[in-house]
Amino acid sequence: MKILIVEDEQHIADGLRFNLEAEGFETEVASDGKIALNILSANGNDFDAVVLDVMLPEIDGFTVAKKMRETENFTPILMLTARNRPEDVLQGFEAGADDYLPKPFELQIFLARLNGLLRRREWFKKETKSPVEGEIYVVNNRLIDFSNLELRSETETIRLTLMEAKLLRYLIENAGTAVSRKTILEEVWDLNEETDTRAIDNFIVRLRRYLEDEPNSPKILQTVRGVGYRFVKDI
Repeated sequence: MKILIVEDEQHIADGLRFNLEAEGFETEVASDGKIALNILSANGNDFDAVVLDVMLPEIDGFTVAKKMRETENFTPILMLTARNRPEDVLQGFEAGADDYLPKPFELQIFLARLNGLLRRREWFKKETKSPVEGEIYVVNNRLIDFSNLELRSETETIRLTLMEAKLLRYLIENAGTAVSRKTILEEVWDLNEETDTRAIDNFIVRLRRYLEDEPNSPKILQTVRGVGYRFVKDI
């Protein structure tokens, strides 16, 4: 597997590269966001994951992630954030990151999060005991293909990020049940309950645009006042 490391602090980039190669990964390093986007533009499909720092010269990590998703590059992103800044985590998820790790971090934690991200990507391609039979789920004349991270309708195909797919799967698997924002933070994103929940609301807005005929009057992803959200499979 090949990893793109986007990190401007030379000692961190060198350390990550050395340890990833010791684990059997191929690596490439970009020292700023502009270089990273150039590499991804030319060789975007060559990478299995991107390790992306937030604070970068030229173009910051949030913008790199956003531009990747806008160009339909859905390579998993592990975003490195400043310590004790949950707003970085939420902004990263908004931009399209799939997981996060606060700095400074221990090497073993970094490797565990990266390998977990890679496994999670493969997990969507395997059958699991869930309501999502055969990794295909149909709702409101839309077909959700978890294997390929796609949502297809008669008129378009939408690529899902891992975080969008993970949240949607969780809601489907708990269909009919009101799922609190606190539960989503903890079970889907591994964040503590004190974190700002606005990013969840923004994700729901996007999923409603994908699934609902009238996103402003949702019937599938319903708001449960004072609690969170409920997925309704029969409309």
